[in-house]
Amino acid sequence: MKKLTVFVIALISVCFVYSKNDPTGKYKVINKISLEGNERWDYLFSDDQGARLYVSHGNQVQVIDEVTGKVIGKITGLKGVHGIAIDPALDKGFITNGKDSSVTIFNTKTFEVIKRVVITGVNPDAILYDAFSQKVFVFNGHSNNITVLDAASNKIVATIPLTGNPEFAVTNLKGLIYVNLESSGCIAMINATTYKVEKVWSIAPGTEPSGLAFDNETQRLFSVCANKLMMVVNAKSGKVLAKLPIGEGTDGAGFDPYFKCAYSANGDATMTVVREDANDSFRVVENVPTHKGARTIAVNKLTHHIYLPSADFEEAAAGKRGKLIPGTFVILEIAGM
Repeated sequence: MKKLTVFVIALISVCFVYSKNDPTGKYKVINKISLEGNERWDYLFSDDQGARLYVSHGNQVQVIDEVTGKVIGKITGLKGVHGIAIDPALDKGFITNGKDSSVTIFNTKTFEVIKRVVITGVNPDAILYDAFSQKVFVFNGHSNNITVLDAASNKIVATIPLTGNPEFAVTNLKGLIYVNLESSGCIAMINATTYKVEKVWSIAPGTEPSGLAFDNETQRLFSVCANKLMMVVNAKSGKVLAKLPIGEGTDGAGFDPYFKCAYSANGDATMTVVREDANDSFRVVENVPTHKGARTIAVNKLTHHIYLPSADFEEAAAGKRGKLIPGTFVILEIAGM
């Protein structure tokens, strides 16, 4: 009860702050959550209702209480973690393991592993739970396909071929899944019940799209691309509506439906904020200073806090990756002021 009370108070105070300020005003880092471990990371996922942040980190997922900023659990023994998806109705979580092409299924109350499923593709990366179909979609980066799991039975029910390697994906919660195809510079629209690719749309001049966010109210997709563009796409027609400049080295995108803001997490130590106005008008309102390498993102749509992981690295020779400096892995927590 004490924890619930704290969360309600925090939520009320956050909502009060935002009601008094323009949400497109100054954003800033308000907290840095230090985590143990010296391995690299990929996606993170905010369970908004549960106020928990799931962080991929090497061969483990660390679970953070978003109210206290403390680690409350770990899922360990994993093999090259990429993405996390949660089915709150079943108290289940799903984690992609890129190194052994499997999905680890765990209990979100106890963090105990339920099962490991070897999937029908190579190097599973992004993962998405779709409440409409009650399926888990696993996006396999090296085999250009999607493995579909039944969330209740943990069984594989389909494999969907793609025309490019998949990156991040979103659902419209009405039977359609959208996924970026990095190698072909496209977005694919997939039927979540027939498991068919219904449309593939080019998002040129955007190239190598990675992060994808979605405004379900206006049916607008926000795809962040390697050539420093955020492409805004009509999710019904596939028409490109706008292109916005973002920072370099992006890998993740997020959207806050209340404030109509899309975010691009950029590896060049910035987070680009794009405001969606009426009549399909879009504008960059801010490039928020973050930390070099903070290029994936999660947005809590209840508290409106934004989370980006990063760390410090040693200098590296040209074309090579520097070693992560031990003890520097953090989650940046960002809010509007």
